[in-house]
Amino acid sequence: MAFEKTGRGRPRKFDRPSRPVTVTLPEDVIARLGAADGDLGRAIVRLAEKAPGRSRQTKKSAELFTYGRHAVILVRPVRALSRMPGVQLVPVSEGRALIALDHPHGVSQLELDLRDALDDKSVPSRDRTVLKAITDILKSCRLSHNLSVAERSIIVLESRRRRHASA
Repeated sequence: MAFEKTGRGRPRKFDRPSRPVTVTLPEDVIARLGAADGDLGRAIVRLAEKAPGRSRQTKKSAELFTYGRHAVILVRPVRALSRMPGVQLVPVSEGRALIALDHPHGVSQLELDLRDALDDKSVPSRDRTVLKAITDILKSCRLSHNLSVAERSIIVLESRRRRHASA
């Protein structure tokens, strides 16, 4: 798993091999990169991944996004996950979403619901891939001696207006 530390030092910033480099940039470019992401390395990687002609890596259906000593699970939103009780998918960027849980639903209940959904043969294969990836991440974290799962609240703003169904 990308987040799990393999030794001393800081946790991995990226989910693939990386190394430190020194680069000299104009101040205005540094300011623009800093506005895109407070971490200049992530801003540069994001820009490079959007460059035309680059063979893009296929995003995993669910993966850990790390920052410092913390990580969150980013998922490809699928219907089977969004329909689970107590689950809200919060869009972040690039077609990815965070999983937010309504109270009193917790991580343990989510893991059980994911396993139940995986046993349901009517769940489409694409959805099943995402659910399995999330299940694997949660199980790996639960069994890890280096990680713990902590539930946090996030602020989600909801529109009071209801969308009208199209006729």
